Amino acid sequence: MENKYLVIMAGGIGSRFWPYSRNNRPKQFLDILGTGRSLLQMTYDRFLPLISKERIFIVTNGIYADQVKEQLPELSDDQVLKEPLRRNTAPCIGYACYKIAQKEPEAVITVAPADHVIFNEDSFRSVINIGMRAAADKDKLITIGLKPNRPETGFGYIQYIHSEDDVKKVKTFTEKPERALAEKFLESGDFVWNSGIFVWSVAAIKEAFNQSLPEMAELFEEMEKDFYTDNEDTALQTTYAQCGNISIDYGVMEKADNVFVVLGEFGWSDLGSWNSLHELSDKEGENNVVQANALLYDTNNSILKGPKDKLIIAQGLEGYLVAECDNVLLICKKDQEAKFRDFVADVKDKKGAEFL
Repeated sequence: MENKYLVIMAGGIGSRFWPYSRNNRPKQFLDILGTGRSLLQMTYDRFLPLISKERIFIVTNGIYADQVKEQLPELSDDQVLKEPLRRNTAPCIGYACYKIAQKEPEAVITVAPADHVIFNEDSFRSVINIGMRAAADKDKLITIGLKPNRPETGFGYIQYIHSEDDVKKVKTFTEKPERALAEKFLESGDFVWNSGIFVWSVAAIKEAFNQSLPEMAELFEEMEKDFYTDNEDTALQTTYAQCGNISIDYGVMEKADNVFVVLGEFGWSDLGSWNSLHELSDKEGENNVVQANALLYDTNNSILKGPKDKLIIAQGLEGYLVAECDNVLLICKKDQEAKFRDFVADVKDKKGAEFL
């Protein structure tokens, strides 16, 4: 299929990974797992067996465009889409899909975040192939669902209608349920985690925008004459200033009646927080993750991260994060993910942007 395209969303600031993830170099550009490749590079590498590099687009905030080019120098300037404002995933995806559509109206587009970790990449690519084949009929919006292994409250859930088909009709979406409800979802057997990875044809996603976000669709249609020209950045400023701040899930997927899911099991994590890094990383001693020069005493289920030239000595910690990154030392419960937005907001308000 020569019309296969990929859009990687790489514009977030990764606040739940602060202070390692910073405003000037957020987590997608970091080698968080110690593989020698950043999360963005790992995502790009994962898709290369499926989609040629000429058809891979990265959408990022304009301030990160140079970092994208530094990490993926083989991409042309036209393949690095620079958002002028943070406007959530619907405008991000709309921009990329309408731009691709102008040159390839028959395109089948996979959309993926830059910060996912996939351990079984062969299985992952098999699932994406199923999605791309199904999306080629132009009237399906497809999402990838992960079979849940715990009543996770930090993910969205998709309920699907059981069938023998690889591509199953979606019944409902539920965003980050309370634990009791998540437990019921797990027991029922017809719910999967929403991975945030999508596959669709240009025709299907444009029709979905027309139906569910008509004002945004009109803005991007008006921009079509400016794509791939010197006027694109200027026109995009005007367009984004008028776009609502809305996710693709709320804006499109939850409203559409032609949404389908492909189920996958390929060792997935959205690597959204320090707690998820703890889950993924090799442990030592009492279930500790140590990325530092450290001595631990009576400490378990914790993460320590710091520079090699500074010794960290910790005693009596249980379930804690100790992270020294540049000019910030953070000590907190590692599973209190909701607190990180408060930390970042308070630092911005009371201490200054140099600590972000």
